[in-house]
Amino acid sequence: MQTTNQPAIKGGGFIIKETPFEAIFIPEEFDEEQIMIRQTCQDFLEAEVFPNLERIDAQEEGLMQSLLDKAGELGLLGVSIPEQYGGFGKNFNTSMLVADVIGAGHSFAVALSAHTGIGTLPILYYGNDAQKEKYIPRLATGEWKAAYCLTEPNAGSDANSGRTRAVLNAEGTHYLLNGQKMWITNGGFADVFIVFAKIDGDKNHTAFIVEREFGGITMNPEEHKLGIKGSSTRQVFFNDCPVPAENMLSERENGFKIAVNILNVGRIKLGAATIGSSRRVINQAINYANERVQFGLPISKFGAIRYKLAEMAVRNFAVESAAYRAGQNIDDAHEALLAGGMDAAKAKLKATEQFAVECAILKVWGSEMLDYVVDEGVQIYGGMGYSADAPMERAYRDSRINRIFEGTNEVNRLLIVDMLLKRALKGELDLMGPAQAVAAELMAIPDFGETDETLFAYEKKTLANLKKAGLLVAGAAVQKLMMTLQKEQEILMNIADIIGYVYLAESALLRVEKLVHQQGEEAVKGQLDLMRIYLYTATDSIYLAGKEALNAFAEGDELKMMLMGLRRFTKAEPYNAKDARQRVAKQLIEANGWCF
Repeated sequence: MQTTNQPAIKGGGFIIKETPFEAIFIPEEFDEEQIMIRQTCQDFLEAEVFPNLERIDAQEEGLMQSLLDKAGELGLLGVSIPEQYGGFGKNFNTSMLVADVIGAGHSFAVALSAHTGIGTLPILYYGNDAQKEKYIPRLATGEWKAAYCLTEPNAGSDANSGRTRAVLNAEGTHYLLNGQKMWITNGGFADVFIVFAKIDGDKNHTAFIVEREFGGITMNPEEHKLGIKGSSTRQVFFNDCPVPAENMLSERENGFKIAVNILNVGRIKLGAATIGSSRRVINQAINYANERVQFGLPISKFGAIRYKLAEMAVRNFAVESAAYRAGQNIDDAHEALLAGGMDAAKAKLKATEQFAVECAILKVWGSEMLDYVVDEGVQIYGGMGYSADAPMERAYRDSRINRIFEGTNEVNRLLIVDMLLKRALKGELDLMGPAQAVAAELMAIPDFGETDETLFAYEKKTLANLKKAGLLVAGAAVQKLMMTLQKEQEILMNIADIIGYVYLAESALLRVEKLVHQQGEEAVKGQLDLMRIYLYTATDSIYLAGKEALNAFAEGDELKMMLMGLRRFTKAEPYNAKDARQRVAKQLIEANGWCF
């Protein structure tokens, strides 16, 4: 489903304007075909993955490859690949749905994601016709498996500092690759590698499509890891590996751009994967809480346990709301670019790039949501949560990598603010105008007009004020620190936290507003509670982040005035979150699983 006849939405623009609920997509709107794809993914996990988790973690020879083969037979590796290359040609949000459901698949989810995402998309988006015709159909079916070789021992977050080199031979027919890559997912069995190397003294990487059969490729043994033990992770060495000159991907020195743009896709897909993973943990925690009896009662009767179950659901709901909102924004932007005559592959990339801020937010808030959920899952299981015989131990370990994958959460927080400020400097987003208006508002008398009693009026006013809080802090930081702001990482991360909480709170609000419009208030009381709890807690989190930032660079009367403004913009009416959480938990417990 697509949102139509809506004004163009710009990536990052949510911080300065109000979005109508009609302009967003919510997961309750998936059509029959998408629901069928979702069920196919779930059935695959139930039949092929969950019964074999121990075998997968033991890296039983050939097992992961056979699972990818079976997924390929069902079409799960080619959901968003064009039909001309053997895929289903579905839109971006459908591929998000697959990432969501498969996200519960532990190490298998990692292998599938690496193959379909960073392993396949660089060729699909940047390859020439011959490259796409040769590789994409085989990758879509799983006949060939893919891996992505970017990270090096001394080049992690600063990926462009890599030392792998490519030298054209005297005949001009092949590039000889020499270098070392590490943390390569699917490295142990991949047939095709996307490899980034520098030619001669180039400043930026060039990307190459490298087949294992080219030769000159050796590997270290499998890495022993904290989690995702079933995922093949190798160091890969290139020793005069001969790569045909025609296997250069895109143009010389375009590798860094490829890496950045493909990471945007990886980030939002990771955010989607955390939803399915956390939903499975929530279901297991609810089941266990209903079965475990202490002091003569199921532990689901106790308030402390109910708090945990409800809060797990609240955070999952907010991330889910934001993920499919952003996914549809990317789809809509893609359709608009296509209508404007842009090439399909370039339109996909440009659409995702436009919403790179949202992609980074989803990566950070999704991975941190999942870490919270698995931690509380262990706690609900108690002693059994620490046992490898129960499911929480694997979920807890496997979750931790997500805050490092696709750029660490620290780097992504810095990127959120950096991208917004760069767009403002380019004139793509008018951030300073609204920021100056908020600064002027600090000197004005607060509005004590009549209270609007209509549904969502309070929530919308609160959200509008939270955006003002973000503009107040960000605008003051830019004005005060100027060129040194980029060095103030703690302040930048405070601002990123405000932006992220605003986006998730608004996404949850818009989703519930649309549900009420479609189904009526009575039918979605639980969702109303989930949204209001998140908004209530986000308001406090935004205040704390803003206060910490302002205290770091302002002083005297100026600081006092801005802190008063921050308090005004983060003021919340009294709200009984305890009772709301109890109502949410009651629904989950009675359903014995996720019911929202």
